[in-house]
Amino acid sequence: MTKDSPTSAPGVDLGWLADRIDYRRYQECVHCGLCTASCPTYLVTGDENDSPRGRIYLMRSVTDGRMAASDEVRKHLDNCLDCRACETACPSGVKYGQMIEPYKIAMQLSPSPSGTGKVGWLLKTILHQIFPYKNRTRLALAPVRALKAVGLFGILEKSGLFRILPKSLQAMANMLPETLPAAEPLPERLPAIGPRRARVGLFTGCVSDVMYPGTNSATARVLQRNGCEVVVPPNQVCCGAIHYHSGAEKPAIELAEQNLRAFPFDDLDAIVVNAAGCGAMFKDYVHLLHKRNPEAAARFTAKVRDISEFLVELGPIPPTGSLPLDVTYHDACHLCHAQQVRSQPRKLLEMIPGLKLLPLPESEICCGAAGTYNLTQPEMSRELGERKYAHIEKTGATVVATGNVGCIMQIAKIVRDHEKPIEVVHPIDLLDRAYSAAPAKP
Repeated sequence: MTKDSPTSAPGVDLGWLADRIDYRRYQECVHCGLCTASCPTYLVTGDENDSPRGRIYLMRSVTDGRMAASDEVRKHLDNCLDCRACETACPSGVKYGQMIEPYKIAMQLSPSPSGTGKVGWLLKTILHQIFPYKNRTRLALAPVRALKAVGLFGILEKSGLFRILPKSLQAMANMLPETLPAAEPLPERLPAIGPRRARVGLFTGCVSDVMYPGTNSATARVLQRNGCEVVVPPNQVCCGAIHYHSGAEKPAIELAEQNLRAFPFDDLDAIVVNAAGCGAMFKDYVHLLHKRNPEAAARFTAKVRDISEFLVELGPIPPTGSLPLDVTYHDACHLCHAQQVRSQPRKLLEMIPGLKLLPLPESEICCGAAGTYNLTQPEMSRELGERKYAHIEKTGATVVATGNVGCIMQIAKIVRDHEKPIEVVHPIDLLDRAYSAAPAKP
């Protein structure tokens, strides 16, 4: 903060923010506007306040005491997906995420002028007390799994009975995959197949492990086939992103510190993650823990790799099995923008015999999932989802691959709504299939 900046303002605790945002972050933005063309919300609304430079101006104005943190200001800041596309576009290297994330937490901690804008108690309970804990999530979804197993879930959905549920529960019910598979627990250690090339830790996540446990199993198999000994720490926990992105900093820090204790990172060649949002959160632990344990966080973060990033660095073993599929690839925001991982997933897909990779227009524009954004901002999320679907349909692809569980759920939901036979999967699922598929006939 500047020397003359106030320490408080209506609707936000500036003293709290000053401890988390270096004031120079605001000054790095020169307001050139190159970020606007990459900002999903600006593309939809055309409102400068819904652009990255507009939001930086709002945040700085509140910090300087020139503007109150009004409901209108909060609306524009809450509307941000935190997709980091602006960071990719910015020629000045502005670290936008390190401003918007603390600001959103500060707004949740401080009442708005009208008393609105906070995450509702029901949604907060689900986000903070259920989703980050895989066993609780499985228990909560047990009735849904039973209804889906006997075919009643779809009937109830089409009947309109779900409309009597609170909006947050309606949104969650709509996002659930068509099937909820049983858990596929992995052993604590899986040996490498063939000569050992690396020893890696595998992060299995929380929501992703409940919704798509097969992807974790596929990730482990692919790593083994590439000569990796795989360690699965039993006391690993949620990465903390669900808490942090919904305004709960303290539990996010506690989860981060638990993961530092869980992974023997000094004895691993890499910590492998298959969910873009989790990988981005892991790589941000130095920032999150800058006053707690920055040295250990830095050593941990140095080992974190997305599965596609790690395999390309290692040198992937090409599969021989053929998958004659037309596939398009969507760049998950927290993979391409937050982690700068773009070419690696495509390289893995292009290795698969028979697979045709089709380019996707606006591949790096957010699909509207953005962690829990599709639950907290369902209208904007839906608009972005429809925009993404229109581009997918134009490719003619029968399969969409993307490297994040939230994107998979979001795109799969839109595809189901349009009743199109398009499969939505993680790239590693396709690579795993190719390793076990039959070679193409001569």
